[in-house]
Amino acid sequence: MGSSEIGWKLEDHPKLPKGKVVAVVVLDGWGEASPNPYNCIHVADTPTMDSLKKGVPERWRLVRAHGTAVGLPSDDDMGNSEVGHNALGAGRIYAQGAKLVDSALASGKIYEGEGFKYIKECFEDGTLHLIGLLSDGGVHSRLDQLQSLLKGASEHGAKRIRVHILTDGRDVLDGTSVGFVETLEDDLAKLREKGVDAKIASGGGRMNVTMDRYENDWGVVKRGWDAQVLGEAPYKFRNAVEAVKKLREETKANDQYLPPFVIVDENGMAVGPILDGDAVVTFNFRADRMVMLAKALEYEDFDKFDRVRFPKIHYAGMLQYDGELKLPRYYLVSPPEIERTSGEYLAYNGVRTFACSETVKFGHVTFFWNGNRSGYFNQEMEEYVEIPSDSGITFNVQPKMKALEIAEKARDAILSGKFHEVRVNLPNGDMVGHTGDIEATVVACKTTDDAVKMILDAIEQVSGIYVITADHGNAEDMVKRDKKGEPILDKNGNVQILTSHTLQPVPLAIGGPGLLPGVKFRKDVPDGGLANVAAMVMNLHGFEAPNDYEPTLIEVADN
Repeated sequence: MGSSEIGWKLEDHPKLPKGKVVAVVVLDGWGEASPNPYNCIHVADTPTMDSLKKGVPERWRLVRAHGTAVGLPSDDDMGNSEVGHNALGAGRIYAQGAKLVDSALASGKIYEGEGFKYIKECFEDGTLHLIGLLSDGGVHSRLDQLQSLLKGASEHGAKRIRVHILTDGRDVLDGTSVGFVETLEDDLAKLREKGVDAKIASGGGRMNVTMDRYENDWGVVKRGWDAQVLGEAPYKFRNAVEAVKKLREETKANDQYLPPFVIVDENGMAVGPILDGDAVVTFNFRADRMVMLAKALEYEDFDKFDRVRFPKIHYAGMLQYDGELKLPRYYLVSPPEIERTSGEYLAYNGVRTFACSETVKFGHVTFFWNGNRSGYFNQEMEEYVEIPSDSGITFNVQPKMKALEIAEKARDAILSGKFHEVRVNLPNGDMVGHTGDIEATVVACKTTDDAVKMILDAIEQVSGIYVITADHGNAEDMVKRDKKGEPILDKNGNVQILTSHTLQPVPLAIGGPGLLPGVKFRKDVPDGGLANVAAMVMNLHGFEAPNDYEPTLIEVADN
């Protein structure tokens, strides 16, 4: 079936020519906030981005990158890289992770699907294990969803339940893990009163146990495997509240980096290792930090670490974490079906695209941008390049990361004359910002600015167009604040560092010698968000966007 037969042909834009190279640059974790000592973007030397902001006023604006603008339940929900890139690529707002799960739980549909039926087969003789992030941060999981799932599973026949907790301190304040564990223990006690054998079985901090991503460090997943599946860990406790309190105190680790622990009975035996005949659910709705564990739980042919035991289980994810790999095979809630993304349209309409980032964000300019879809739409029209990220170190050790290498690849692609769109993600502001290291994050922001300059210089040489934006905030505010916006101090008088994303808007800048003088941002879309960017980029390629896309942010004034 040809592209014209299935309605892929885009209408030409009446006022914008085709054929110019358009560089689309996503600065990960680069929000807009007032200048202050904890705004690393403000503190850093960023002349390139500063010049865009102070340049032509009609070509720089802010867009929304959190909450309902990216399909999340409320405007109290921080944006994240996955939903941000979904919106940037799709051009429309789709109900995302948490929203999908909320709906399935509220309607009870979650208990009617194939995924739940599959794990339910183990309820009579086996244990139901729930593994995930214990937090109300709403980025990877939510405590209230776990509470609903516990209640629903017990009402649908689960007699023996074990929860394997991962403490947060990244999307929520450090130290809040204790309260979350106490809440969960209260819920499990109520289930026990109803005759359900329900306990916490193991735990550990999210960055130390289980929740690695993009195969950066399989040792993180192995530590989780040993505790969750084998019932083995360097620390053993009789209850989880004591475990978290003591480990924070004795090891000086924050919530993110708590070492793995197991809960044991009076005989010192682990209360909940995963065994043959058990059911396992990973209850995180966000995919990136569950894919590696999903592989370990599901793949018979697996060589990333010695699993020692590979139990015969029924495993389901809260969602399917990788649609192309069909991983996991069973899941409780179906993902948003994002079709007709901008990348697919452009590939059908003769726009040759180059996409590049380093490992930790490569999936964002490919898989997430393309609507949760792996691979090429048309390999003849697209080239994707992944630069390996540093592994075995935290990102503040090498805060420059691979930004300059990404920029070099983008520069070469722009100058090659082979591509009409060059799309990159510069991860530094987000990945280094998450470490909480302010000095390193300042270096990260300067390096990002240097990388942007390299790309803009190349655009200048070929008389192209640039679009600079971000997927969510992070580096622009590195301190926890009270309701008045003042920094919160700890008991020693030091500021409490913020490591999470923010609710701030993000910049959007357009320009370049290929941009017609009359192109400017519209004033009638003041609440524009990331989903509006796709139609705008299509315009800059000389096309009108499909009419169900969020409206474009630009207009062309008659000169």
